[in-house]
Amino acid sequence: MLNLGFVSAILADYDLNGVLKFAAENKFSCIELMCWPGGNADARRYAGVTHIDVDNLNVEQVHTLTRLYGVSISGLGYYPNPLDPNPEQAEFYREHIKKIIRAAAKLGVPVVNTFIGRNPSLSVSDNLKLYTEHWPAIVKVAEEHNVKIGIENCPMWFTDDEWPGGKNIATTPAIWDRLFEIIPSRILGLNYDPSHLIWQMMDEVKPIYDYRDRLHHIHLKDVKLYRDKLNRVGIMANPLEYHSPKLPGLGDVRWGHFFAALTDVRYRGPVCIEVEDKAYEGSAEDVHTAILTARNYLSQFLVL
Repeated sequence: MLNLGFVSAILADYDLNGVLKFAAENKFSCIELMCWPGGNADARRYAGVTHIDVDNLNVEQVHTLTRLYGVSISGLGYYPNPLDPNPEQAEFYREHIKKIIRAAAKLGVPVVNTFIGRNPSLSVSDNLKLYTEHWPAIVKVAEEHNVKIGIENCPMWFTDDEWPGGKNIATTPAIWDRLFEIIPSRILGLNYDPSHLIWQMMDEVKPIYDYRDRLHHIHLKDVKLYRDKLNRVGIMANPLEYHSPKLPGLGDVRWGHFFAALTDVRYRGPVCIEVEDKAYEGSAEDVHTAILTARNYLSQFLVL
Protein backbone atom coordinates (compact mmCIF):
# COMPACT_ATOMS: atom_id res chain seq x y z
CA MET A 1 0.00 0.00 0.00
CA LEU A 2 2.70 2.46 1.03
CA ASN A 3 6.17 2.52 -0.47
CA LEU A 4 8.85 3.32 2.12
CA GLY A 5 11.84 5.33 0.98
CA PHE A 6 14.12 8.09 2.14
CA VAL A 7 15.31 11.48 0.92
CA SER A 8 18.74 11.07 -0.65
CA ALA A 9 20.16 14.36 0.69
CA ILE A 10 21.34 12.56 3.83
CA LEU A 11 23.72 10.46 1.69
CA ALA A 12 25.42 13.47 0.15
CA ASP A 13 28.76 11.69 -0.31
CA TYR A 14 27.24 8.78 -2.25
CA ASP A 15 26.80 8.61 -6.00
CA LEU A 16 23.53 7.36 -7.50
CA ASN A 17 24.74 3.77 -7.57
CA GLY A 18 25.68 3.94 -3.89
CA VAL A 19 22.35 5.43 -2.86
CA LEU A 20 20.32 2.81 -4.72
CA LYS A 21 22.55 -0.01 -3.46
CA PHE A 22 22.11 1.15 0.15
CA ALA A 23 18.35 1.37 -0.34
CA ALA A 24 18.10 -2.11 -1.82
CA GLU A 25 20.26 -3.71 0.86
CA ASN A 26 18.12 -2.17 3.59
CA LYS A 27 14.63 -3.00 2.32
CA PHE A 28 13.64 0.40 0.93
CA SER A 29 11.45 0.30 -2.15
CA CYS A 30 11.94 3.89 -3.34
CA ILE A 31 14.12 6.99 -3.07
CA GLU A 32 13.52 10.72 -3.48
CA LEU A 33 16.60 11.80 -5.40
CA MET A 34 18.16 15.25 -5.11
CA CYS A 35 18.76 17.27 -8.28
CA TRP A 36 20.61 20.43 -7.27
CA PRO A 37 22.49 22.16 -10.09
CA GLY A 38 26.26 22.14 -10.21
CA GLY A 39 27.96 25.42 -9.34
CA ASN A 40 24.86 26.97 -7.78
CA ALA A 41 24.47 25.02 -4.58
CA ASP A 42 22.78 26.44 -1.53
CA ALA A 43 25.12 26.51 1.47
CA ARG A 44 22.54 25.40 4.03
CA ARG A 45 22.38 21.93 5.55
CA TYR A 46 21.13 19.16 3.22
CA ALA A 47 21.19 21.43 0.17
CA GLY A 48 23.43 21.29 -2.87
CA VAL A 49 23.22 17.50 -3.24
CA THR A 50 23.09 16.07 -6.76
CA HIS A 51 22.26 12.42 -7.33
CA ILE A 52 20.74 13.09 -10.75
CA ASP A 53 22.28 15.86 -12.84
CA VAL A 54 19.42 17.02 -15.05
CA ASP A 55 21.80 19.14 -17.14
CA ASN A 56 23.62 15.96 -18.16
CA LEU A 57 20.82 13.43 -17.91
CA ASN A 58 21.53 9.84 -18.91
CA VAL A 59 18.10 8.23 -18.86
CA GLU A 60 19.29 4.74 -19.75
CA GLN A 61 21.94 4.77 -17.00
CA VAL A 62 19.37 5.76 -14.39
CA HIS A 63 16.91 3.11 -15.57
CA THR A 64 19.65 0.46 -15.61
CA LEU A 65 20.51 1.19 -11.98
CA THR A 66 16.91 1.28 -10.76
CA ARG A 67 16.24 -2.06 -12.47
CA LEU A 68 19.45 -3.54 -11.11
CA TYR A 69 18.57 -2.72 -7.52
CA GLY A 70 14.78 -2.97 -7.75
CA VAL A 71 14.34 0.49 -6.25
CA SER A 72 12.04 3.08 -7.81
CA ILE A 73 12.35 6.86 -7.78
CA SER A 74 9.51 8.34 -5.74
CA GLY A 75 10.26 11.87 -6.86
CA LEU A 76 12.98 14.30 -7.88
CA GLY A 77 13.78 16.88 -5.21
CA TYR A 78 15.12 20.43 -5.35
CA TYR A 79 14.39 22.95 -2.59
CA PRO A 80 15.56 26.49 -3.40
CA ASN A 81 13.70 29.80 -3.00
CA PRO A 82 11.91 30.43 -6.32
CA LEU A 83 10.67 33.81 -5.04
CA ASP A 84 14.09 34.96 -3.86
CA PRO A 85 14.43 38.76 -3.43
CA ASN A 86 17.27 38.63 -5.97
CA PRO A 87 15.32 38.42 -9.25
CA GLU A 88 18.17 36.83 -11.21
CA GLN A 89 18.69 34.17 -8.57
CA ALA A 90 14.95 33.51 -8.37
CA GLU A 91 14.73 33.13 -12.14
CA PHE A 92 17.62 30.66 -12.10
CA TYR A 93 15.81 28.58 -9.46
CA ARG A 94 12.55 28.59 -11.40
CA GLU A 95 14.23 27.59 -14.64
CA HIS A 96 16.02 24.73 -12.92
CA ILE A 97 12.70 23.48 -11.52
CA LYS A 98 11.42 23.39 -15.09
CA LYS A 99 14.48 21.40 -16.16
CA ILE A 100 13.79 18.89 -13.39
CA ILE A 101 10.15 18.56 -14.47
CA ARG A 102 11.27 17.76 -18.02
CA ALA A 103 13.81 15.27 -16.66
CA ALA A 104 11.14 13.61 -14.52
CA ALA A 105 8.98 13.12 -17.60
CA LYS A 106 11.86 11.48 -19.47
CA LEU A 107 12.57 9.21 -16.51
CA GLY A 108 8.92 8.36 -15.88
CA VAL A 109 9.09 9.85 -12.38
CA PRO A 110 5.63 11.04 -11.28
CA VAL A 111 6.46 14.05 -9.09
CA VAL A 112 8.95 16.87 -8.56
CA ASN A 113 9.22 18.16 -4.98
CA THR A 114 10.19 21.72 -4.16
CA PHE A 115 9.23 24.96 -2.34
CA ILE A 116 6.98 27.80 -3.51
CA GLY A 117 9.54 30.21 -2.07
CA ARG A 118 9.13 33.57 -0.39
CA ASN A 119 10.63 37.03 -0.08
CA PRO A 120 11.11 37.00 3.72
CA SER A 121 10.74 40.76 4.03
CA LEU A 122 7.31 40.89 2.34
CA SER A 123 3.85 40.08 3.67
CA VAL A 124 1.90 36.98 2.73
CA SER A 125 -0.35 38.99 0.43
CA ASP A 126 2.61 40.53 -1.40
CA ASN A 127 4.24 37.12 -1.75
CA LEU A 128 1.00 35.76 -3.20
CA LYS A 129 1.30 38.44 -5.87
CA LEU A 130 4.80 37.16 -6.69
CA TYR A 131 3.44 33.62 -6.79
CA THR A 132 0.66 34.73 -9.15
CA GLU A 133 3.26 36.30 -11.41
CA HIS A 134 5.84 33.52 -11.53
CA TRP A 135 4.33 30.14 -10.71
CA PRO A 136 1.78 29.67 -13.54
CA ALA A 137 4.64 29.18 -16.00
CA ILE A 138 6.13 26.40 -13.86
CA VAL A 139 2.77 24.66 -13.48
CA LYS A 140 2.19 24.92 -17.23
CA VAL A 141 5.42 23.01 -17.89
CA ALA A 142 4.34 20.37 -15.37
CA GLU A 143 0.93 20.04 -17.06
CA GLU A 144 2.54 19.72 -20.49
CA HIS A 145 4.70 16.86 -19.21
CA ASN A 146 2.11 15.28 -16.88
CA VAL A 147 4.42 15.57 -13.87
CA LYS A 148 2.98 16.52 -10.48
CA ILE A 149 4.55 19.18 -8.28
CA GLY A 150 4.74 18.41 -4.57
CA ILE A 151 5.20 21.52 -2.45
CA GLU A 152 6.80 20.89 0.91
CA ASN A 153 5.20 22.85 3.76
CA CYS A 154 8.41 23.82 5.57
CA PRO A 155 8.43 27.54 6.49
CA MET A 156 12.21 27.68 5.96
CA TRP A 157 12.65 29.93 8.96
CA PHE A 158 15.48 28.52 11.03
CA THR A 159 18.38 30.95 10.73
CA ASP A 160 18.79 34.69 11.05
CA ASP A 161 19.10 35.19 7.28
CA GLU A 162 15.61 33.70 6.85
CA TRP A 163 14.03 36.18 9.27
CA PRO A 164 11.32 37.45 9.57
CA GLY A 165 9.05 35.51 7.21
CA GLY A 166 11.07 32.49 6.17
CA LYS A 167 11.80 31.42 2.60
CA ASN A 168 8.69 29.38 1.78
CA ILE A 169 5.17 30.73 1.89
CA ALA A 170 3.34 27.36 1.68
CA THR A 171 3.22 26.84 5.44
CA THR A 172 -0.43 26.54 6.55
CA PRO A 173 -3.79 25.22 5.28
CA ALA A 174 -5.08 28.78 4.94
CA ILE A 175 -2.22 29.65 2.61
CA TRP A 176 -2.47 26.34 0.71
CA ASP A 177 -6.08 27.22 -0.03
CA ARG A 178 -5.04 30.55 -1.52
CA LEU A 179 -2.29 28.92 -3.58
CA PHE A 180 -4.74 26.37 -4.99
CA GLU A 181 -7.36 29.06 -5.65
CA ILE A 182 -4.89 31.16 -7.63
CA ILE A 183 -3.61 28.12 -9.57
CA PRO A 184 -6.40 25.50 -9.47
CA SER A 185 -4.49 22.90 -11.48
CA ARG A 186 -4.60 19.48 -9.77
CA ILE A 187 -1.03 18.95 -10.92
CA LEU A 188 0.00 21.20 -8.01
CA GLY A 189 -0.19 19.59 -4.58
CA LEU A 190 1.67 18.83 -1.38
CA ASN A 191 4.82 17.01 -0.43
CA TYR A 192 3.39 16.83 3.07
CA ASP A 193 5.67 16.86 6.14
CA PRO A 194 3.74 16.65 9.44
CA SER A 195 6.61 17.87 11.61
CA HIS A 196 6.30 21.49 10.50
CA LEU A 197 2.74 21.76 11.78
CA ILE A 198 3.79 20.58 15.24
CA TRP A 199 6.10 23.52 15.96
CA GLN A 200 3.56 25.90 14.46
CA MET A 201 1.09 24.60 17.12
CA MET A 202 -1.26 23.00 14.55
CA ASP A 203 -2.86 19.59 14.10
CA GLU A 204 -0.55 17.47 11.95
CA VAL A 205 -3.15 14.81 11.06
CA LYS A 206 -6.20 16.82 9.93
CA PRO A 207 -4.61 18.06 6.66
CA ILE A 208 -4.40 14.48 5.44
CA TYR A 209 -8.21 14.38 5.42
CA ASP A 210 -8.67 17.94 4.17
CA TYR A 211 -6.14 17.68 1.31
CA ARG A 212 -6.45 14.01 0.41
CA ASP A 213 -6.62 14.87 -3.30
CA ARG A 214 -3.51 17.04 -3.11
CA LEU A 215 -1.16 14.56 -1.41
CA HIS A 216 1.43 13.99 -4.13
CA HIS A 217 4.25 12.81 -1.86
CA ILE A 218 4.87 12.36 1.88
CA HIS A 219 7.92 13.17 4.01
CA LEU A 220 8.36 11.32 7.30
CA LYS A 221 10.13 13.56 9.78
CA ASP A 222 9.47 14.10 13.47
CA VAL A 223 10.03 17.11 15.70
CA LYS A 224 10.49 17.65 19.40
CA LEU A 225 8.88 20.75 20.88
CA TYR A 226 10.59 21.88 24.09
CA ARG A 227 7.83 23.50 26.12
CA ASP A 228 10.22 24.83 28.77
CA LYS A 229 12.19 26.69 26.09
CA LEU A 230 9.02 27.89 24.35
CA ASN A 231 7.68 29.22 27.63
CA ARG A 232 10.86 31.26 27.96
CA VAL A 233 11.39 32.62 24.43
CA GLY A 234 7.85 32.55 22.95
CA ILE A 235 6.70 31.76 19.41
CA MET A 236 8.23 34.98 18.02
CA ALA A 237 11.73 33.60 18.64
CA ASN A 238 13.77 31.84 15.99
CA PRO A 239 11.97 28.46 15.86
CA LEU A 240 15.14 26.46 16.52
CA GLU A 241 15.24 28.07 19.94
CA TYR A 242 12.30 25.90 21.01
CA HIS A 243 12.23 22.83 18.75
CA SER A 244 14.47 20.28 17.03
CA PRO A 245 13.93 17.98 14.03
CA LYS A 246 14.01 14.33 15.14
CA LEU A 247 13.80 10.86 13.66
CA PRO A 248 10.28 9.42 13.40
CA GLY A 249 9.28 8.10 16.81
CA LEU A 250 11.59 10.40 18.77
CA GLY A 251 9.39 13.48 18.71
CA ASP A 252 5.80 14.65 19.04
CA VAL A 253 4.17 13.54 15.76
CA ARG A 254 1.32 11.09 16.46
CA TRP A 255 2.44 8.46 14.00
CA GLY A 256 -0.33 5.98 14.72
CA HIS A 257 -2.95 8.63 13.96
CA PHE A 258 -0.91 9.81 10.98
CA PHE A 259 -0.79 6.41 9.27
CA ALA A 260 -4.40 5.70 10.19
CA ALA A 261 -5.35 8.88 8.33
CA LEU A 262 -3.29 7.91 5.28
CA THR A 263 -5.10 4.58 5.11
CA ASP A 264 -8.47 6.24 5.74
CA VAL A 265 -8.05 8.47 2.68
CA ARG A 266 -6.67 5.55 0.63
CA TYR A 267 -3.33 7.20 0.01
CA ARG A 268 -1.24 4.95 -2.19
CA GLY A 269 2.23 6.22 -2.78
CA PRO A 270 5.65 7.03 -1.41
CA VAL A 271 6.38 7.83 2.22
CA CYS A 272 9.99 8.95 2.50
CA ILE A 273 12.08 9.37 5.63
CA GLU A 274 13.77 12.76 5.83
CA VAL A 275 16.70 12.71 8.24
CA GLU A 276 17.59 16.08 9.78
CA ASP A 277 18.28 14.95 13.35
CA LYS A 278 21.53 16.55 14.56
CA ALA A 279 21.97 13.78 17.11
CA TYR A 280 22.90 11.49 14.20
CA GLU A 281 25.47 13.58 12.33
CA GLY A 282 28.74 12.57 13.95
CA SER A 283 29.86 10.06 11.34
CA ALA A 284 28.80 8.01 8.33
CA GLU A 285 27.87 5.24 10.76
CA ASP A 286 25.60 7.68 12.61
CA VAL A 287 23.85 8.57 9.35
CA HIS A 288 23.27 4.92 8.51
CA THR A 289 22.00 4.33 12.03
CA ALA A 290 19.57 7.24 11.67
CA ILE A 291 18.06 5.92 8.45
CA LEU A 292 17.73 2.38 9.76
CA THR A 293 16.42 3.44 13.18
CA ALA A 294 13.69 5.42 11.45
CA ARG A 295 12.97 2.47 9.16
CA ASN A 296 12.68 0.07 12.09
CA TYR A 297 10.25 2.35 13.92
CA LEU A 298 8.08 2.91 10.86
CA SER A 299 7.98 -0.79 9.98
CA GLN A 300 5.12 -1.23 12.48
CA PHE A 301 2.88 0.75 10.13
CA LEU A 302 3.82 -0.81 6.78
CA VAL A 303 5.36 -3.89 5.16
CA LEU A 304 9.01 -3.67 4.18
